[in-house]
Amino acid sequence: MAKIKTKWVCQNCGYETPKYIGRCPDCGSWSSFTEETEVKNSNSSLQSVVIDNTPVCLINEIEITESIKASTGFEEFDRVLGGGLVQGSLVLLAGDPGIGKSTLLLQTAGNICNNGKKLLYICAEESGSQVKLRAQRLNVNSDKLYVYSQTNLENVLSQIDEIKPDILVIDSVQSVYTSNITSSSGSVSQIRECTNILMDIAKNKNITVIVIGHVTKDGNIAGPKVLEHMVDTVIYFEGDKYKSQRLLRSIKNRFGSTNEIGVFNMAENGLEEVSNPSELFMNERRDVVTPGSVIISTLEGTRALLVEIQALVGTTSYPSPRRVSTGVEYNRLLQIIAVLEKRIGLNLSKHDVYVNVTGGIEINEPAADLGIALAVATCFRDVVVDSDCVIIGEISLSGGIRNVSDLEKRIYEAQKLGFKKAIIPKLLKKLPDNFEIEIIQAERLIDAIKACVSSQKSKT
Repeated sequence: MAKIKTKWVCQNCGYETPKYIGRCPDCGSWSSFTEETEVKNSNSSLQSVVIDNTPVCLINEIEITESIKASTGFEEFDRVLGGGLVQGSLVLLAGDPGIGKSTLLLQTAGNICNNGKKLLYICAEESGSQVKLRAQRLNVNSDKLYVYSQTNLENVLSQIDEIKPDILVIDSVQSVYTSNITSSSGSVSQIRECTNILMDIAKNKNITVIVIGHVTKDGNIAGPKVLEHMVDTVIYFEGDKYKSQRLLRSIKNRFGSTNEIGVFNMAENGLEEVSNPSELFMNERRDVVTPGSVIISTLEGTRALLVEIQALVGTTSYPSPRRVSTGVEYNRLLQIIAVLEKRIGLNLSKHDVYVNVTGGIEINEPAADLGIALAVATCFRDVVVDSDCVIIGEISLSGGIRNVSDLEKRIYEAQKLGFKKAIIPKLLKKLPDNFEIEIIQAERLIDAIKACVSSQKSKT
């Protein structure tokens, strides 16, 4: 007879304890423990031996066919995945509610089915008619797209054996459950067990499995952290729900780079690819710019993007001035302000500083330092940077400007969009002669500021 006992499991990290405690000793979260029933067989000491008839082979004997990667129909999605969906892989797509995860996968499902693949779409949160309404709006129609509204994973497994799809989509992993676990769907035990079953399906049946995952209020994937370790690829679909821009970013990928991003635009008929993201981020920039507005060239994976950084510096009546950053790391902004005060002599101790990156994109690389510093400095001095000038460079604590990676690629992107001037770090080697853009090399931060001021005076 089976022994039944209960345990308390943290819903954030999966930590287990025999009794309730208020604060999780592993992740530090409060009131995150829920009681779950644990079933153990009395003869658990007798482990059954599974005989595997799969032969052992050398790695040089394994053949890889050209069809091992399937295109999603979106070049931006394929870029993030590393060329397409790998056969037999398990992909986790996470994002905020309402950001467009289901829309992206339903459009992807239509593209895949149009290429001759068979796909089974498990809608655990919606009915089949609701999915049909969204498919009509997205113009998704295919004879190879199967929709199954089901939350029980055992029933899903029976349909997989009957339909034998090439790709399986689960929307979402927090809504499905297995009868092997007595806890409710969405609990740590259910998520872990269901993901383990889906991983077994992907590897043994050679089916590509895509699951949608919810996120917490902190922006992390809901469920235990082991969920991210079990899957092959973890992709975040992010962006501001009040804006049309959407970014697809990979944070784990066993079959490709984790630095690539895909850019989409949410339109009336669904998501549209953005082949030139720089134009999307720059389309709202006007010819007459204000002090504190500069253009930088950032690098996302192998792609160079031009984005606008805006700064606002104003006096404050409070003893502690405010420092607010949107799209820029807060501690990085504080470091740049400290360099401006110490090396340039700007007294910002009685001024509020606000820095914003337009387009809803987040910039984490050091190549944006010079652009942030010039945005703050020009706004403080009420000087306008040329609208046809792009800023590239990393700032050291001594006030020097350091070189950045893939500098030529950044300059080519600026030249392609019609920029006439670029302020870059001083280089030891000579740049190619085929640049049609004026290059200004600055060794220190003060030199870059003087270059902006002199160009403004020459215009006036």
